[in-house]
Amino acid sequence: MQNDEGRIVDLYIPRKCSATNRLIPAKEHGAVQLNVGQVDETGRYTGEFYSFALAGFIRKRGESDSCLNRLLHEKGMLTFSK
Repeated sequence: MQNDEGRIVDLYIPRKCSATNRLIPAKEHGAVQLNVGQVDETGRYTGEFYSFALAGFIRKRGESDSCLNRLLHEKGMLTFSK
């Protein structure tokens, strides 16, 4: 499909689950997308964020919490120190 400027654009771009890399269908109502904001050393929001999409399959199995912890740890936003 082309827009008014003549550029080719898609009507629908499917999301992928951040934990499993599965495609999230358009009609899946159990999926969520979280935007986690970056903060500086004083705790103020910097305007940058990471988006994470979790499929309903992961949420139904009760693994969304551990998957989100793993994804945040990979981005360096969460540490597991005592």
